[in-house]
Amino acid sequence: MEYLISSTIGYLLGSFPSAYILLKKSRGKDITKEGSGNVGAMNSFEVTNSKLIGISVFLIDFLKGLASTLIPIFLFSGEFIYPALSLLFAVFSHCYNPWINFKGGRGLATAAGGAAFMFPYLLIIWALLWVIFMVMRKNILLANISSTVLSLFVVYGTSEVAVKYAFPQPVNLDVLLMISSAALIIIFIKHIEPLKELIAEQKNNWKLKK
Repeated sequence: MEYLISSTIGYLLGSFPSAYILLKKSRGKDITKEGSGNVGAMNSFEVTNSKLIGISVFLIDFLKGLASTLIPIFLFSGEFIYPALSLLFAVFSHCYNPWINFKGGRGLATAAGGAAFMFPYLLIIWALLWVIFMVMRKNILLANISSTVLSLFVVYGTSEVAVKYAFPQPVNLDVLLMISSAALIIIFIKHIEPLKELIAEQKNNWKLKK
């Protein structure tokens, strides 16, 4: 029963469509049909040109992830699997939101909110890699994808350290790796389409230069 309750808590929290509601109420815009169609902070900023709205969406999405970990810890005596499951379902429902025809964001802010409390090691690794790739390529999308993929390999390669700095500490390494992998895979999948568009754009630019 604890597994079901934790999953449901995360799913319901993650499915709150913050960007959709904020843009509808403040600007009368349907974010699923504006800009990239991504229901997240970056597209909210690009569509409205408002830093306040972009930051507000990010913070709400971040808090969704944080709440999805704190509530199960409070309810179920701090076992790792319950907040981890809750966060995984929060990321999933944020990315594939049932209230807006299963459209959604890319899951980074929600995942960061949960990781900030229960798995800061992963968040720090991801952030460091993101900064490195952003400096090298100066492209947010490439930085997002590269850091997401590589941080998973880093966690696998330093699994003992990862377990040590997870809270609550998992009793089983496999659970930590499984949940981390699943969340990062969902985030990666949500980046595939924009990655295809970026590759196509680069090919066109290359042809024009020839």
